Amino acid sequence: MIKASSTQTDVAARVWSAMHAFVTANDRNRELQEGLGLGRGVGRVKVLLLLANGPATLRDIAEANQIDRPYATVIVDKLVSLGLVERTAHPDDLRRKLVKLTKAGEEAVEHAKRIFFEPPDGLMALTPAELNHLDKVLTRLVAEPRTQSRLSLQEHREKGI
Repeated sequence: MIKASSTQTDVAARVWSAMHAFVTANDRNRELQEGLGLGRGVGRVKVLLLLANGPATLRDIAEANQIDRPYATVIVDKLVSLGLVERTAHPDDLRRKLVKLTKAGEEAVEHAKRIFFEPPDGLMALTPAELNHLDKVLTRLVAEPRTQSRLSLQEHREKGI
């Protein structure tokens, strides 16, 4: 890894702080909780979004959300009581259950996606060129493995980043 200069580190710290402040200021958790009537926390929304990809076992749900199975059961029980998911027999193992969305659950997922993925006003205020540049930079940041060497400030300038 290439050691960053003090100035580069300062700029990176400001950028990181600004990104954090922007995301925090535009947090959609409260809107999701109120819009879906799911109470506090975002665990129930995460489970609904996971199940949008297809049925899952409690183990799958627990692992995907990095929670223990008893807590996954509590979340699923609440979603069942709200009519958003149902448990069905697992086709390969009758001792296990699959959790899947109901029609109401599918509608809740669509509502959650509209809330969660609607760009905030501040982002929409950027010019198309600014949005394209930000898209390029953030896509690169997300795609770059942590183990990959960082580019030097000079390499960034040469690449026009």
